[in-house]
Amino acid sequence: MHLNKYNSIFKSSLASSLLIFSNSLFAADSQSGDADPVSDEAIDTISVTASRIARGTKEVPAAINVIDSKRIDAEQMQNIKDAIRGTPGVLIESKNGGYDSRLIIRGAGQKANYGVREIMVIRDGVPMTDPDSFSRFDFIDTQDIERIEITKGPGSLYGSGSSGGTIQIISKSVFDVDGNRVKLGIGEDGQENLHFRYSQELNDSNSVLLTGSHRAADNNWRDWNNFDTQQLSLKHGLMLDSGATLETELSYSQADLQLPGSLTEAEFETYRNTGEQHNTSSQWQHSGRYSTIWFFNTRYEQEFGDLVFKPRFYFNSWDHYHPVTGAINDNPGTNVFGTDLEFAYSHNLLGDSTLVGGVTARLDKTDGSKKYQYADVDTVFVDPDGPFGPSPFVNQIVRTLSDRKGALLSTEDSANTLFGLFLQETVRPTDRLTIDAGFRFDRMNFDIEEIAYGEYDWGTKSYDTFGAPVTTKTDTSFDLFSPKLGATYALNKTYSVYGMVAQSGQVPSESEIQSNSNLDAATATNVEIGLKARAKDWNLDLSLYRTTVTDEIVSVLQPGNQSEFQNAGETLKKGFELSGNVALGRHFWLGANYAYSDYRYQDFNELVRIMGVLTPFDRSGNQTPFVPNHQYSLSLDYDHPSGFRARIQADTWGSYYMDNANTEKYDGYDFLTSLMLGYETGAHKVSLNVDNLFDKRFATEVKKDTSGTKTYSAGSPRTAMLNYTYSF
Repeated sequence: MHLNKYNSIFKSSLASSLLIFSNSLFAADSQSGDADPVSDEAIDTISVTASRIARGTKEVPAAINVIDSKRIDAEQMQNIKDAIRGTPGVLIESKNGGYDSRLIIRGAGQKANYGVREIMVIRDGVPMTDPDSFSRFDFIDTQDIERIEITKGPGSLYGSGSSGGTIQIISKSVFDVDGNRVKLGIGEDGQENLHFRYSQELNDSNSVLLTGSHRAADNNWRDWNNFDTQQLSLKHGLMLDSGATLETELSYSQADLQLPGSLTEAEFETYRNTGEQHNTSSQWQHSGRYSTIWFFNTRYEQEFGDLVFKPRFYFNSWDHYHPVTGAINDNPGTNVFGTDLEFAYSHNLLGDSTLVGGVTARLDKTDGSKKYQYADVDTVFVDPDGPFGPSPFVNQIVRTLSDRKGALLSTEDSANTLFGLFLQETVRPTDRLTIDAGFRFDRMNFDIEEIAYGEYDWGTKSYDTFGAPVTTKTDTSFDLFSPKLGATYALNKTYSVYGMVAQSGQVPSESEIQSNSNLDAATATNVEIGLKARAKDWNLDLSLYRTTVTDEIVSVLQPGNQSEFQNAGETLKKGFELSGNVALGRHFWLGANYAYSDYRYQDFNELVRIMGVLTPFDRSGNQTPFVPNHQYSLSLDYDHPSGFRARIQADTWGSYYMDNANTEKYDGYDFLTSLMLGYETGAHKVSLNVDNLFDKRFATEVKKDTSGTKTYSAGSPRTAMLNYTYSF
């Protein structure tokens, strides 16, 4: 096929993704004379994440949010949170505005001290999530994103260990040769943004795309709060004579991130009064993550009549220097090898049907990862047990002075393997009814060998050195089964209803297994019903769900800010989510999102460390921490033919309990507002983005340990950034 012809098809498919229901899906309604002139031009968006094939979101029996290119272009996209915030049932925040993100979907992910857990993150079909469900965003170029798809709840075909849901980040296609641009941005707190995208047709069947990005910020309203990242990507697209396509990408990222320490209650009040916070009392002043990553991905697609074969191979290699609480992790290199052999088969089974299936294999191999003491620390010479205690005096660490590594604490070699199988049958017995039935099965193995020479003692707040090295070997496997059954029924051209039941597992992370070898995998079972509506000037999504989690892995924050992990017997999560948009005249769109969440422990004895002894406390009936009962968001978009654009959005994250004991609530934040003003003429576009417009002083997270000590992570004060884009 001629590449120019393919480009035409590509652009046409993007446009048609906004007008999918006007013809074939409701042919029966048209013939029967059911009139609905508004919905004859109903708008819907395409999703490929929930079912691995392109379908309109209205036809998928799941709660889906799609953030499209128009919304993404309206954001400064220094962090992926810029586009995702405001999504009902989803909390995403950043401690410093860099590439780090704390992400929670329907309560899943809240136990992660950093990064993303219990949620599958995909980029162009490649998992960014490790087998133990830890995800990282440090090698995702946020300036090269076409759209983001969020599927909430269990039942993902991309990974059984994703009880919270799946996020797929879809980058701009190599075959879209009309999107060349240069983007420059500068803002407060030393914000910098430089991005370029250049594509070229080499001949009738070859196309290349080169992108590069630089993002940085000083964020000097707090100490140790900077980030800097450089990313370069080369993509190649090939159209074969057989009609097959081959797309390949090679990218490099360097990402440096400082993570400021937590605040006491008094220090947080100082921030609320002044908008700045310096010289905090946090023991760990120099946490961060400094990484380099090579990423390679190639995917092939070929049609054989009714069968489409889509194999994929990927490789990434990353290293990092990662100072954290108590130790400095120095990983010289983790190599990830993976493949996904997928097919889609169109056939007739009670009507038009599609069978999607495939196998997955992945190996994450790390050799020679090391942990070190902090070399430069302030200490005080104390008796940790008091004047009459049995322990000798120790040099208790008061605060770190740098992130320079000191004496060796441990070395580790690990190999994490994953083998998976997935199948899903989609049948359409009538023009109105669509049924999905499928499953995914994964076997995960963790093979870890650690040689420890010492450790950080949370009780004495000092480093202990062992008399002889201690070798620990962990070789454990988990089998996760994730079945799903769902159905969508079109009531008419505008409305459809859906119902689904699905299950997902959740394995402990590598560090959690090492700290508590008795941890079991958790199982989440979700029952959900919903209503979806698509009309010319408005759309609506409503979902009601009930998720039961057995053996949920719960974080218990012990005295001294030490996280320990335990299994809760059962957790019940009930809620509903509502989102909609409506046109106000010719140029305005009003958006509203709301989520109600009632998450409670049904059976949980929390083990609290008192004088070194684990003592059980019954938390059954308590609400889970960090997730409020109410979350809502309002937005207003303005788009004028003259080229002027504007967007304002206000987000509220309600009050929530700080701990499992439900002793105290944090107020959350109300109407945290962002603003975009832009103007586009010809090849030129200028935009001003203001975050936290009214300069609210809030916390992205508040925790309370079992001794009653509270720690705060402060949210960024008001910042503004000016961007200029030249398209060619």
